[in-house]
Amino acid sequence: MSCEPLSLVNEGVRGLTPYQPGKPIEELERELGLSHIIKLASNESPLGPSPKARAMAMVGLDELSRYPDGGGTELRAALADIHSVAPECVTLGNGSNDILELVARLFVSAEHEVVFAEHAFAVYSLVTRAIGARVIEVPARDRGHDLSAMADAIGAHTRLVFIANPNNPTGTWNDTEALRRFMAAVPENVIVVIDQAYAEYVDESDYPDCIPWLVDYPNLVVTRTFSKAHGLAGLRVGYGVSSAPVAELLNRVRQPFNVNSVGLAAAMASLEDDDHLQRSIEINRSGLRQLRAGFDAMGVEYIPSVANFLCFALPGDAADVYTALLHEGIIVRTLANYGLPGHLRVTVGLEGENTRFLDVLNKIISTP
Repeated sequence: MSCEPLSLVNEGVRGLTPYQPGKPIEELERELGLSHIIKLASNESPLGPSPKARAMAMVGLDELSRYPDGGGTELRAALADIHSVAPECVTLGNGSNDILELVARLFVSAEHEVVFAEHAFAVYSLVTRAIGARVIEVPARDRGHDLSAMADAIGAHTRLVFIANPNNPTGTWNDTEALRRFMAAVPENVIVVIDQAYAEYVDESDYPDCIPWLVDYPNLVVTRTFSKAHGLAGLRVGYGVSSAPVAELLNRVRQPFNVNSVGLAAAMASLEDDDHLQRSIEINRSGLRQLRAGFDAMGVEYIPSVANFLCFALPGDAADVYTALLHEGIIVRTLANYGLPGHLRVTVGLEGENTRFLDVLNKIISTP
């Protein structure tokens, strides 16, 4: 090809860099020849999926030669029942990331603006820039969403607002009153996505389930996922709940068969195993307490989190500590690309994994 491919793509894509996931265990094994590696980088469930979900995933393997149910009829009906909405209000995605991109592709074009917070989930910026729309990144307040400033940032060209509640990577959250006040200030012609990927973990009395708000706000889309508390990250199943007209539009741009048959079967079974979900939540609550206590004992500052991770501060650039942890077989997440070069993020693991991480971190930061 004589023409440089980069010159052919839209201007927004030219400046993008690919999303950087947490380092895979296999990659670290190859690079450093280590074994007994623990990965606390990608906010995955340390408990893993429900045994019922595992069993149904295996059953699903018998039908690999068949296309999945393109409408995800059974799963959509189950989710609709749980959330007290019509099945026509549920859109399935290849992870909730898929829904975020579908909303942006559907409602945003190059002449529009998209509003989101500083230190918010990287995908918001990626999908906005890929479309060629203008990014309006509102400075954070206390490392979280400044909803008042975000409302003020909405202008004549704003078409979409992303809100992560809780936020990744900081773990901060907004309460019912603040979010209600924000929604009341948003014009009807602006779509608001409230990303609640970590909702199951939140143990706060004033944390809102925003799905019932759809009655009052037809411009609202709420996203959820099976990747976190349900432990199905590898199968990529997420969903959005919206008004039926918005969901119908999302299905116009949704790829056919975007959720595979194994994922559909496992997600359905996971919904039927509440005991396993509650165990996953309890392990997370205990792990958060363990990590907070360890950081307090070391004098390490951290951002209070209601999700399944903690964002913690280190003097100067945290890259050296990140590298030192890798050499000890522990994978966490760097946050320089989130505007937090002095921070790392650690996912809550099982008790023994948390203990090993804290012991190794203490050794690293205590060494002259």
